[in-house]
Amino acid sequence: MWLHGTMASRIEDYALLSDLHTGALVGRDGSIDWLCFPRFDSHAVFSALLGTTDNGRWLMAPSHPEAAVEKRNYLGRTFVLETLWTTPEGTARVTDFMPIGDRRASIVRRIDGVSGSVEFNQEITFRPGYGKIVPWIRRVEEEDGTEAIVGVAGPDAVVLRGDHLPHAVGRLHGGTFTVQAGEKAVQELTWYPSHRPVPKAVDTQPALEQTCKYWEDWAKRYNQDGKYARLVERSLLVLRALTHADTGGIVAAPTTSLPEDFGGARNWDYRFCWLRDAALTLEAMLTHGYAEEALKWRDWLLRAVAGDPEDMQIMYGLSGERNLPERDLDHLTGYEGALPVRIGNGAVGQYQADVVGEVMVALEKLRLAGGHEDHFSWPLQQAMLGFIDKHLTDKDHGIWEMRGDLLYFTHSRVMMWAAFDCAVRAVRNHGLPGPVEHWESIREQLREEILEHGFNKELNTFTQTYGGTSTDASLLVIPQVGFVKYTSPEMLGTVAALEEELVDEHGLILRYQTASGLDGLAPGEHPFLACSFWLVEQYAHTGRRAEAVTLMDKLVGLANEEGLLSEEYDMAQGRMAGNFPQAFSHLALVRAADALHGTESLSLSTEPIDTHTRPIAIVRQ
Repeated sequence: MWLHGTMASRIEDYALLSDLHTGALVGRDGSIDWLCFPRFDSHAVFSALLGTTDNGRWLMAPSHPEAAVEKRNYLGRTFVLETLWTTPEGTARVTDFMPIGDRRASIVRRIDGVSGSVEFNQEITFRPGYGKIVPWIRRVEEEDGTEAIVGVAGPDAVVLRGDHLPHAVGRLHGGTFTVQAGEKAVQELTWYPSHRPVPKAVDTQPALEQTCKYWEDWAKRYNQDGKYARLVERSLLVLRALTHADTGGIVAAPTTSLPEDFGGARNWDYRFCWLRDAALTLEAMLTHGYAEEALKWRDWLLRAVAGDPEDMQIMYGLSGERNLPERDLDHLTGYEGALPVRIGNGAVGQYQADVVGEVMVALEKLRLAGGHEDHFSWPLQQAMLGFIDKHLTDKDHGIWEMRGDLLYFTHSRVMMWAAFDCAVRAVRNHGLPGPVEHWESIREQLREEILEHGFNKELNTFTQTYGGTSTDASLLVIPQVGFVKYTSPEMLGTVAALEEELVDEHGLILRYQTASGLDGLAPGEHPFLACSFWLVEQYAHTGRRAEAVTLMDKLVGLANEEGLLSEEYDMAQGRMAGNFPQAFSHLALVRAADALHGTESLSLSTEPIDTHTRPIAIVRQ
């Protein structure tokens, strides 16, 4: 029975597969509903997530109506997914993974009979062009006499091989097969450029072993105990899974247009690399011993922004591409009807004054960890400082990419202060060249300005914008960069105002009040998980440990069974919202756990650091 037009699963019911080039989302129902081949930002070949099954998917699940998932989990510290299915007739295990190591663009699905017999239903609909293009599909005979199914559409081609291949049923391929206890069935779907020969089949068992070994070897370098250690480990793994192996670029999420407000228009494409996210990832990796990865992200970041500072963007493609025009896909119905479905991101052209600050803070922490600047990295940082110096009086769109009027956002101004603060220390503490007196003057000018215009003395709080009265969760970043202490009267007053204005009845925090219309969009969104993790960090640093632990436990409880987090969470409906899995959420989880665990972070300091006493092997000159 083919379920044409059925809708996607709930966001939290998906697990991520990754081959360090792209990622797939596999539902608890056994359907792969989202996959872009061969890169995270390529056109999707399975788009049922944002439309219907007719827009492409790959289902592999028991056909019995009483079939149930007894257990689903990643195999150890990997992104190899195991699903144990039970039916009245028997039990079977499905293992899904994307091979790592041979630069294949493929997904392998292996079914092992555990007990009795289990009949499986399979359905595959290959639809390139985000579910719009119907390919030319043919059945071919291979050299060994077996058959394969090949689909071609323009530059894209796929080949499906393995046991019990499905048959054409209208515009899809489907069928059933049965596995007995001890039997095995394997299928592999491989993408390749249509002008090239069909690639050879993978040797499944060695590929599985190699893939598991890669993930386990990477994860075992993380060695920390504590209550949230395993969650931090999985979050670091997610950051790695969202990283392009060749370029070092990390996508904010592998998806586009999963709604922040169900049925609404807050739907964005997150399959790109934000400078902010790259900088924060660098910091997380440094804190937990992944120095080489931190350097690779630094090198990506520096390559991306290389050139005239006036051309600097807030985000780039995986290889540093700059042209990311936003457009709507009218042929897709949207996740649960949320429209429009967008690809590209119009925010690429925004001016966000905080971004250079995030980059400078991260690179300062790299210096504190023993990393040396080279002939490329420090001059480029100086150029970025010159850029914000030139635009010191310009208003911006802010960290949340407001699509309304340009304003002076307090968080942005603080991050500009942080940029020059790091620059001053680079000269004073690390001996790098630069006009330090000029940078010190700008730093002090910004500090006075922020305290005069970004802090409301009557309300005793920092405000979202200069001269405003509303708060913003991004204000929780202010002590993280050392502008004030976590325990300062100004910050404690700000936290009290945030709790009054933005913390909901469940204890989670909104980014800002969308009803104000400041962002140029219709109101309505759910608590932003990264901001709630920032609140945990604030509590942990101000003697409110019990509240910090309570909130942290609530937040990590919102992760799905694979330990993955979305961008936001709808507490009323008990479901995830926004793009998934979200790098920013996992980055903030790492920071919050470190604050609670007491992990020594690479805190900014006015005292010189003797890097000879704490070297790391990341010098590259």
